[in-house]
Formats: sequence, structure tokens, C-alpha cells
Amino acid sequence: MKLNSLELCSDFTDTLPGDTDSKNYPRQVYKSVWSKTEPTPASAPTLVSHIPELTQALGIDTTDPGAASFFTGSTLANNSLPYSMRYGGHQFGNWAGQLGDGRAISLGEMLDHDKQHWTLQLKGAGPTPYSRQGDGYAVIRSSIREYMCAEAVHHLGIPTTRSLTLCTTGETIARDVFYDGNVTMEQGAIVCRAAQSFIRFGNFEIHAASDETDLLKTLADYVIRRDFPHLGAPGPEVYQQWFREILNATASTVAHWQRVGFVHAVMNTDNMSILGHTIDYGPYGWLEEYDPRWTPNYVDNSMRRYSYGNQPEIALWNLYRLANALIPLFDATEPLEEVLGEYRSTFDDTWNNMLANKLGLKNYQPEDKELFDALWPTLSLTGTDFTIFFRQLSIITPEMDKAAVRSILLPAFYKEEEYNGEVEAGFISWLTRWQQRVRNEDANARKAKMQATNPKYVLRNYLALNAIEAAENGDFSVMEKIMQVLRNPYDEQPEADNYAVRRPDWATSKPGCTMLTCSS
Repeated sequence: MKLNSLELCSDFTDTLPGDTDSKNYPRQVYKSVWSKTEPTPASAPTLVSHIPELTQALGIDTTDPGAASFFTGSTLANNSLPYSMRYGGHQFGNWAGQLGDGRAISLGEMLDHDKQHWTLQLKGAGPTPYSRQGDGYAVIRSSIREYMCAEAVHHLGIPTTRSLTLCTTGETIARDVFYDGNVTMEQGAIVCRAAQSFIRFGNFEIHAASDETDLLKTLADYVIRRDFPHLGAPGPEVYQQWFREILNATASTVAHWQRVGFVHAVMNTDNMSILGHTIDYGPYGWLEEYDPRWTPNYVDNSMRRYSYGNQPEIALWNLYRLANALIPLFDATEPLEEVLGEYRSTFDDTWNNMLANKLGLKNYQPEDKELFDALWPTLSLTGTDFTIFFRQLSIITPEMDKAAVRSILLPAFYKEEEYNGEVEAGFISWLTRWQQRVRNEDANARKAKMQATNPKYVLRNYLALNAIEAAENGDFSVMEKIMQVLRNPYDEQPEADNYAVRRPDWATSKPGCTMLTCSS
């Protein structure tokens, strides 16, 4: 489809009340779900990358001469009413009031070949009414991190918003990455991302906090009819089942994060999707040395609120905040409390089954819990790479002796010399129990299950940094090569084995690898 004939559906803005003041100055907005927001035209828009499977599904012709202009918001589709969403949120455990899309502008909706709705949204196309102290723009560094990670997570089989295109703008943007007064000028960029919905927990929280009960109900009914039509007409019983589906989807996605060692690092309620999709990629990371208290978020370094080990409980905390916002939809709190009481068993069932698959067990049995619980202190005996350990474990067989196990596991240890004495004895003790557990299971089926659950390739932060540094010098081929590998993260790709090794020493403390902020 040529972009000059593209028409975007505006169901969101047609159905829900909005703020139609098109001036993009920061302000408090009331009694509105969205605000009309005009993207700032780019001086020299250039399309540098796109996701072929998604642009093709949407029928978008990225060879169109106007593609770069369209995907930076410099020109708009027919009948497009660009907008930014109003929402609030709890940030690091505290109510932050009105937040909203500070640098995201939605263009409208499209249908793919399967008639599934996709909202197209530009991230970094200029100020919005919700930009607060920010400028609304984005730079190559943060845009590449979002563009790459959304696709990496998608191909890992985890629900997520998607990347569509990556453009540079020709602008230079001032950024203070660590908020310490060291401002640098960086190249501007915009990601066009796509999702079935960008609605978050915070969209409901802001209406509850503002005593906009009618608007809260209007938004809830809209979401149910559009994204949960199988539930039927909105009403008290449907509201409860809707909340249950949100809880189940949230628990499942977080369990997937735990499965692959992904740390979102900013699990504020405004970053929690109503569909349970991973949303807003900022200072994320993948576990390298196993450490349940690890977070890549520089500003969370002291509290570690959003560390790997905390993610399941933080999800529940956030669900409580959403439940509080939804109370006006109910005559009593018991239906919400009933659903919240299901979270831990829902998460545990999902996680135990995923962990059984990670360990190659045919079926999870209650007695396996002891084996699972013993694994984590074992991984903590020395710096053990989370991704490499589980992938290498799939190669070990019940018949292997200590020497054979040693040769297979050594690539997973950051200090190989420590794998002796008590460290080795601890691993062998756990491995002996695991070998005994899988001894009678089909070896080929076990290995296949483990390798379909434990990725060989993940977007380590040093890989993303390599892509960023090359792109800042005009070379986007490094990014494309890494993304090609990440499209098949569970497959053996011998030519890409250099992407499946431990983090190099130079990346141990380099900014952009282990130290990141929301500006990263």
C-alpha cells in the first residue's frame, strides 16, 4: 500500500472523549482520555530500518518515497488525528499523578491480514501535553535499544509491543544520560512501534484519582468491547472476569521474563500493559551472572525495587493498584480481592511448568520443588551466566561423569578458576540430583524441550551498545546483523556463536552495559 493512499482508523479518538487543544505545551488535562498532539516535523527524515514481517502484514510499502516522512510524523495519513494518551501511575512505589505519553504520539489504527487491530505510535516525535520537563524527542541510542529489544522479546515468545520502523531525524538533541550535569548532543531518532493496545494500568488510575468515575467506566467498557469481546457486554460479572484475564496475562508475561532472565527494570504502573504485553523498553537487561537482586537501572541501584527476583511480587503490587482504581465499577471489593488472591497460585503454576521445561522434565511434579529451590543457591556459588548455564545444561546427559560435566559447564562461569573445590562440589551435588530425575526420560525429547525453552541468544547490553556505537557513526549493519540472529534465538547458529558467549571484561562497568537510566 502506497502511503499517500493510507487511511488510519481513529476508533480510539472517535469513541472516547479527548482534549482537542492541538498546542503541545505541558499542562494538566482533565476529563479526557487523550490529547490531540501534532508531531514535530523532522528536518531530514531517513528510514534506516524496518521489520519486514510486520510492514508486510500491514500492507505498508516501505520503498515509498514518503516512508521516512510518514514514519517521523512529518506528513500524516488521510484522516489521521494524532494523539497522546493521558494516564497516571505509581513510580517506584509512589503515586506520581498525571504522567501520560511524554514522547509518544499515536497516529491511528490499522488492520493486518488477519483483521487484527494495530495502533501505530511514534516515540520521539516531539513534545506533547504530557512531556513535563522533557523535550519529547528521542536519540539513536535509546531508539535502537527499544527497536531491537521489542523484536528480541517477540522472537523469544513473550507478549510484547512491536517495532515497525526506525528513522533518524537530522536533529541533534541534548541528553544528560545519568542526570549528573554532563550534557551531550546526540543524533535524533524515532521508533514507530505497533501494538494491539497501548493502554496501561495508569490509564485507569488517573481517572480514579481524579474522581472521573463516568470516564473510568467509559474507558473500561471500551477496552472490554474492543480487546476482550469474548467476555460479553460489560457489567459487574464481566468486570471481574476482565480483571482476572488481566491478572492471568500479567502473571504469564512476568513468568516468561523470569524464564529467559529478562529484567524490565521500570515496572511502574504506567509501564504495565492492560493486555499483559511487555511495554516501554528503557534500562532493561538480561541476567548475566545470576543474581536475584540485579537491576540494570542506575537510579534503582540502592532500592533494587525492580530487580530480577522482585518482578513477580511487583507485578502483584501493581495489580493491587489497578484493583484500587477499578473499585468504582463494583458494588463491593470482594470480587477484586477474590481475583487478587489467585495471583500467587497462578504465577507459581505457570513458573513451575516453565522451569520444568527449562530443566527438561516431562511433567512437573510437586516433589520437583525441592530440586528447583536448590538450583538458585547453586547458581550463586560463583558468577554463573544465566543464559549459558541453562543452554549448556541441555547438552549434559545422565551418564556423564564429573570431568565431562566440567568441560560443558566451564563456558558459563565468569571465573572459570573458581569451578573447583566447594563450588564444583555444590554444582555436582545438584547436577547429580537432576541427572537422577531425568534418567528415565527420552534423551532426544528432553534436549529438544530444553533448547526450545532456553534461548542461546539474547540481547545482551554489550551487543546493543555495539550496535549503537556503529549506528552513531552511520553504520546500521551491526544492528541488522544482531537482529537477524535474535530472530531465531533458540536455534543453533554456528556462524553467530560469538554472540552466545559471556559478557566481555570491558563491558563490566561501561555505561550502556551495566549502568542505564530511563534516558538510555
